[in-house]
Amino acid sequence: MAKKKIISESSNPKKTKKDVSVGVVGSGSFATAIVKMLVENCKVVHWCVRSEFVKGAIELRGHNPTYLTAAHFNLKSLKLTTDVNELVSACDVIVLATPSIYLSDTLEKMTCDYSNKIFVSAIKGIIPKVNDVVAHYLRDEFKIGFRNQAVIAGPCHAEEVAMERLSYLTIATVEDETAEKLEGVFSSDFIKVQTSKDILGNEYSAILKNIFAIGAGIASGLGYGDNFTAVFVSNAIREMEIFLEAIYEAPRDVNESAYLGDLLVTAYSLFSRNRNLGNLIGKGYTVKSAIQSMNMVAEGYYAAQSIYKTSKQKNLKLPIIDTVYAILYEGKNAEKQFKKLTVKLN
Repeated sequence: MAKKKIISESSNPKKTKKDVSVGVVGSGSFATAIVKMLVENCKVVHWCVRSEFVKGAIELRGHNPTYLTAAHFNLKSLKLTTDVNELVSACDVIVLATPSIYLSDTLEKMTCDYSNKIFVSAIKGIIPKVNDVVAHYLRDEFKIGFRNQAVIAGPCHAEEVAMERLSYLTIATVEDETAEKLEGVFSSDFIKVQTSKDILGNEYSAILKNIFAIGAGIASGLGYGDNFTAVFVSNAIREMEIFLEAIYEAPRDVNESAYLGDLLVTAYSLFSRNRNLGNLIGKGYTVKSAIQSMNMVAEGYYAAQSIYKTSKQKNLKLPIIDTVYAILYEGKNAEKQFKKLTVKLN
């Protein structure tokens, strides 16, 4: 079983903020939530946003103009920039929180020395340019080894972080020193942190749960009830375990919150953008129109193609993955595909 440590409320008393040089790349909802987590413990959080407009709006109003607008920041706690090199040069820990489809465009601008930096992925998707996960992308394209990487997993919806509702993070990293440092900057009265060494398992599970959540949303849009959804999710966690073991065997327990917990919240929560995408498709929207109607990226859509191809290469039997892929990429009728799926679930 992966190493696990939970920081209790009693072990996280009010304390002096740390002089830890941490930066966040991205200005979407989860990036904004991560900044909110970090300002609880860090005197200054560096924040690289996508445009001068966003930077100016935050500096003027103290909140993100587009995402989690209710989360207000003390501007003395932020150092804003639109230059990724400025942020990376200034920070020892860099949290990557852009949508996966934009990460390569952002990191390819990185020309500064990053050899001794720790890169933390909060991205729950496949990098389209290389058709691979962030951990492999950083290793292969930028020579950033796993010892200089970490992965953030949930269950931790951005909207609940903004409301300071109790949430849980799992931070996966192979280095104990890195785990301890990240625990210190992320944990607070409303964020509890546990650790794991299963970097790839946590990253792939975060990707898979988004695909399963699209399926749960489609079921909801089609009119299936809670009874079916419970069976659907039970089968989904089994498919996740099959896939993870085929990709990378490790001493993991998929019933832990980083796996099952994140799947549950993403499949059931009304905050889930992947579930919402599926719900629109189930209600009759075309895939294209459903995507266009959303103002946030549903990572599960982009990941479904890659995960499906990998499952076929490894001869895995994953009927939920097959069904979601057929609807998203082969134009198959959602109602007919789910009727076939119901026979395969148990």
